[in-house]
This record gives sequence, C-alpha cells and structure tokens, in this order.
Amino acid sequence: MTTDLRLGLNLGYWQRGPDDATELVQTAERLGYDSVWTAEAYGSDAFTPLAWYGARTSRIKLGTSVVQISARTPAATAMTAMTLDHLTGGRLLLGIGASGPQVVEGWYGMPFPKPLARTREYIEIMRKIWRREEPVTSDGDHYPLPLPGGAGLGKPLKLITHPLRPDIPLYLGAEGPRNVALAAEVTDGWLPLFAFPEKIEKMYGESLSGARPGFDIAAMVLVIISDDVQAALNSVKMMLTLYIGGMGARDRNFHADIIGRMGYAEAATRIQALYLAGRRDEAFQAIPDELADGISLVGPLGRIRERLDAWRRSPVTNLLVMGPRDEPSLRAIRDLVLG
Repeated sequence: MTTDLRLGLNLGYWQRGPDDATELVQTAERLGYDSVWTAEAYGSDAFTPLAWYGARTSRIKLGTSVVQISARTPAATAMTAMTLDHLTGGRLLLGIGASGPQVVEGWYGMPFPKPLARTREYIEIMRKIWRREEPVTSDGDHYPLPLPGGAGLGKPLKLITHPLRPDIPLYLGAEGPRNVALAAEVTDGWLPLFAFPEKIEKMYGESLSGARPGFDIAAMVLVIISDDVQAALNSVKMMLTLYIGGMGARDRNFHADIIGRMGYAEAATRIQALYLAGRRDEAFQAIPDELADGISLVGPLGRIRERLDAWRRSPVTNLLVMGPRDEPSLRAIRDLVLG
C-alpha cells in the first residue's frame, strides 16, 4: 500500500505535428509535480524534447517513457543519458524498453527475438560505461564489445567524460511477468503502460517480490476531468481499441496479452479480431467500460478522488498522468493526489 504517491506528467510522443509543451512543463514544475516524461514510437524521439524542457526548468525530473533499445546501441544511449544528466544537474530518469517486433524489425531493421536477454545485456553495458572502472568489454550474444570480426581493429574503450552520476536511475517499460521480474531485479523502477490497481498484486506480486527497497512503480494513467463519465470512458476506450486491436500482429500482441491477464481474455480476442477485420466501431463497442474505468481516472473530481483510493492501496508509488493540458487541470489533479 502506498501512503504518499508521487506525481508526474507524461507527455508521450508527438502526433502529426510538433508539440512544444514548455509552458505546460513549467506549470507542472511550479505546481510541485515531481517529474515530466516523454516517449518515442516512430516519430519524435524521447531525448530531444527532454533537453528542451530541461533547459527551461530547474527542478522537475526528466524521464523517458520509454527509449527503445533497438534504436540505439547501449553505448549511444549511455552517452546521451550521461550528457543530458550533466546538462540538467542530475535530473534524468532513464526509462528503456524493448518495444515490439513490428517496430523493432519493421522500423529499426533489428532482430526482436530474446528481448529479455537483450535488455539485461544492454543495461549491464550502460552501467559499465557510467562506472568507468575499466575499458568496456562485453561477451554477450547481442552487443559484443569489441565487435568480433569486422576490421579487426576494435579495442575496449572507457568513457571520456566523467558522469555526474555513475548510477543514473534506470526504469524498464514492461508488461509481461518475466519482464517485470527483470525490472525488479536490475533496475530502479517499472513503467507499466496499463495498470489496473486492484489487479496488480495478483498479476505481478511474484514478479515484484525481488524488488529492492525504494523500487518505483511509475504507472501511466490517462486522466480526464469531465462531468460526462461515459464520454470520458469512451475516450479511454478509443485508445484501448487501437492498442488492443492494432498495436501488434494477430498472433503476437503484447497489449492484448496484458488485457487478457487482467481477466478480459475473451474480450481482447474479440476486439482484436474485429479491429483486424476492419470493423473498428464494433471493436470499440466490445471494450468493457469496467476495463476502461479500471486503468484510468475519469469523471468529475469527486469521482476521481474516490477512485484514487484504489491506487493508494496498490503497489503503485508514482502516478504519471496523461491527458491534462492546462493549468486548472494540473492544479486539480495535484490537489487530489498530493493533497
């Protein structure tokens, strides 16, 4: 049970056009939000907006939710993280994730198999780089250093710049139980995309059992303040329609899998089948209101206040709210969560 939730603002990634949220981030900092987070898919990257916001703020922590590991080598990510951490006075929270095979192989042209092993190796190399104890080598299967073959001239190197922090906080975006267990074992926090507070213990209790003290469960939560509860739920359902129906292949959709583990396996199968058949309105209608309500905070402020009780009783330690884009909404959420 969490008595004191931390509060962050998750901006996601840009949609069709650029989205400079500087004013919103500055407002969140002024209101006492602990962190702001950016993401990447196959459009805007996660690091550049954080550098932009970091130059215009002084206190708020800066998180990536998440950086896709197939987009950069471990050394490239470690260098970028070290640089940004220096420039922002030690405010970086580095969230990474494996993404899915459609993006990894279709966009980055990299192999997707063995994402757990790749992630573990990636993290080990980054931490070696930041520690600067010796020239970095790795005999792993996925990121061997120096590279075998090639010109035959590669040699172990050590990071030139001394990091501001050799232990930059690492978070892992994960959905499956084994991935969550990896997060608990080797990182400082877990970034669940869909969290149903009443179901987290049952779904992930065993996976989280090895977490170190202070392990941060920073859940992304769509927040919609509205007197029209059904309209707000419909907005959540629109998002779920895309993720369950279209974010993955018919036989491999990690988002549909997690919805199934929440107890909605039959609905997830039907939603995906309808979506892939081009019957998207029916897919939307097939999403249970209970599911949409469980993973979000929607409705009038009084209803959201009541719903927050479930989050406080859960293992979640950090709410990363998505959706609010104005000061009154940010202030209202701040008052409810931080009291």
